[in-house]
Amino acid sequence: MQLIKEATSEKLRGGFYTPEPIASFILKWAFNGNKELDILEPSCGDGVFLKEIQKENYEYNSVTAIEFDEVEAEKSEAIGLNKSSIINEDFHKYCINTERKFDLIVGNPPYIRYQYFDKEQQQYAADIFNKASLKYSKLTNAWVSFVVGSSLLLKEEGKIGFVLPAEILQVSYAQPLREFLAHFYNKINIVSFEKLVFPNIQQEVVLLLCEKNNSNSHLIEHLELRDAEELKKLDVSILKSPKKKIDFKSNKWTFYFLEQEEIDFLERLQSDKKFNQLGKFAKVEVGITTGSNPFFTVPLSTVKFYNLEKYAKPLVGRSVQVPSAIFTTKDWNRNRDKEARTHFLTFPKMADLNGSIGARDYIAWGEEEKINEGYKCRIRDEWQIVPSQRISEALFIRRNNKYPKLIINEAKAFTTDTMHRVTTKSNVELKALTASYYNSLSLAFTEICGRSHGGGVLELMPNEVERILLPYNENNSDLLPLIDKMIREKKNISEILKITNQKILKENYGLSDSEIELADSIWKKLSNRRLNRGK
Repeated sequence: MQLIKEATSEKLRGGFYTPEPIASFILKWAFNGNKELDILEPSCGDGVFLKEIQKENYEYNSVTAIEFDEVEAEKSEAIGLNKSSIINEDFHKYCINTERKFDLIVGNPPYIRYQYFDKEQQQYAADIFNKASLKYSKLTNAWVSFVVGSSLLLKEEGKIGFVLPAEILQVSYAQPLREFLAHFYNKINIVSFEKLVFPNIQQEVVLLLCEKNNSNSHLIEHLELRDAEELKKLDVSILKSPKKKIDFKSNKWTFYFLEQEEIDFLERLQSDKKFNQLGKFAKVEVGITTGSNPFFTVPLSTVKFYNLEKYAKPLVGRSVQVPSAIFTTKDWNRNRDKEARTHFLTFPKMADLNGSIGARDYIAWGEEEKINEGYKCRIRDEWQIVPSQRISEALFIRRNNKYPKLIINEAKAFTTDTMHRVTTKSNVELKALTASYYNSLSLAFTEICGRSHGGGVLELMPNEVERILLPYNENNSDLLPLIDKMIREKKNISEILKITNQKILKENYGLSDSEIELADSIWKKLSNRRLNRGK
């Protein structure tokens, strides 16, 4: 979780106390009249779930609660919950060594990155993944292994109810988890919130409510509420029968914010051979990783002060510097005159600098500032030489607000890793590729393939850009001048799509007016949901 400054100690422990309405609702859904449950809480903290069980006088067979932090475990022990056992141990270790099985597992697992685990925890987490026949990645967060491990401790029929980061719906490292859950459980309910529900924490969370009942069906449903207080009025019986079929091929669960009709429409288009992914037409790669953008990307004044003209190459480094679908030399000049960082410094070996006193002074200043000690710089043979100095013919902005742009790099500018480099494949026309992207269907897939962050930002990595459905046609290049003009004039993207959809989707690909309207409504629904979180 990204914390608001004061919560650093919780960040190190990975624990954030669950608001009472959330714990109360999960337990209400979980018990649902059952009085003979064996319950596990794999990371009980100071005992929020235990207090709720006690307060509501639930009947059950047993409660086992695990807590790694000794102080927190003592707090949970002090609650004095009847028929409970508090174990001060790492859940990963408990999971691998126990032979017990449970009817119900609930909680709010810690959000700790792999690198903060000690060696033993790393090994136990890997063992959990191996036991579930999943590949373990060093990108994996603790909450992922908690969910997998908890699932393995369920009886033949059982439930889990967890508070999780909304990352579960979309991040790449959780893809094995999504696939595992889709096959392991018969019913999955996701409850999300329009407002942030954890005090002082800038993290969107969801409730993951899963049920295993040994049937052959695999259904999923998404429900969005305004805030955690609305859980008090929610009838848990509506979660008994999720209706959407799980798509085992889907990489992201953002699909399930949509209605079944919308999901079926997108799945049909994906399986239709006349539609291809952007990756068939172009290769998408990260931009240049400099190791220190403030040092290697500079404004004109710095170039002049140190006489760096010989080593300064045109650069576009920020989305605000790109006003349209074509980035021209005139655009670059305008950015340069505004003292934006429009120059990329391409230094040679020190031995080849010869009489370049200014360059030597600038590099010496960088060493005084310890730029050379940063990880990316210090692993180079000579720290001032940035690798992968390649210009691409097109660019795709990595982090976006209203909508992601695909841009022709007419200015032949270098770019940092704030943008991706796009290179067309053989027999693909660049202008046609770029124009073909600006339609409601492709924009809908940017929302599905990417992931949203705090502030309503949409981020796409290269492999995610390549999965965008692209209705490519060479004659779409005729639209590019109009697209470029309208974006430069700051026209609303919806006005542009009204024109482009007709040619790209209707004339070239035969979509009906109702199908185009459906594609447009899907894009608006997903993008509005994301943008509203930024307000």
